[in-house]
Amino acid sequence: MDENISDQAFPDYRLFGRRQDRPLKPRQQRLMAELLPTVAITKDEINQASHEARPIWLEIGFGGGEHLAWHAARNPHVLLIGAEPFINGVAKLLTAIEEQKLNNVRILHGDARDLLSYFPAGSIERMFVLHPDPWPKKKHHKRRIVSPLLLGEAARILSPEAEMRVASDIPDYIRWTLMQVQIHNRRSQDFGWSASCKADWTDASDDWPQTRYEAKAIKEGRVPTYLSFRRLSPKAKGPDARSKESS
Repeated sequence: MDENISDQAFPDYRLFGRRQDRPLKPRQQRLMAELLPTVAITKDEINQASHEARPIWLEIGFGGGEHLAWHAARNPHVLLIGAEPFINGVAKLLTAIEEQKLNNVRILHGDARDLLSYFPAGSIERMFVLHPDPWPKKKHHKRRIVSPLLLGEAARILSPEAEMRVASDIPDYIRWTLMQVQIHNRRSQDFGWSASCKADWTDASDDWPQTRYEAKAIKEGRVPTYLSFRRLSPKAKGPDARSKESS
């Protein structure tokens, strides 16, 4: 982790499981040693990027990096920032960066909570939280990344009309997410659920590529749900802008 990104604004609960699976292959070891330092995000780079006209998209927990790399290849004008503590996932994304010659990707190898406080207000145009660790036991629900603290930070750093996407194949996590957004909106109506029909949460949009975790879930018989929220602008807030889950 870059030494500029160290302070934690969140409680020190572990939000992820293991940090490494199988040993890295020689190429992956090289990329971790040589390429990662050149694409590691720093506080100064965040400050600089936020003052440029270039859109910034943030993915929290990018897994194997296929979703982030897909968007980076198709949106070269966008700066894609991803946070991931899993070493094997970071190595996979570094491989994609090298193979596809992606120059618009920056990585935090670590906990996304260490990164959020450095983004100025209204600096993010898209945020992705895809198939996070569900922490199924009730005593571990405090470790779920979708939380009042995350939603508070998201409301601060997302620009008006920005999009926040959340996906999971765990029904309880979807209910949890909608409940957390509803609770947040009771205090401050910051998010609107973008769904207008069932297909909006059962079918991924054309620019929502499948991740390996999603493919594994489908193979094992679990059905993903796709939630899209927009950051309401102040003038859009009011009874008619309330999230649909509260109706």
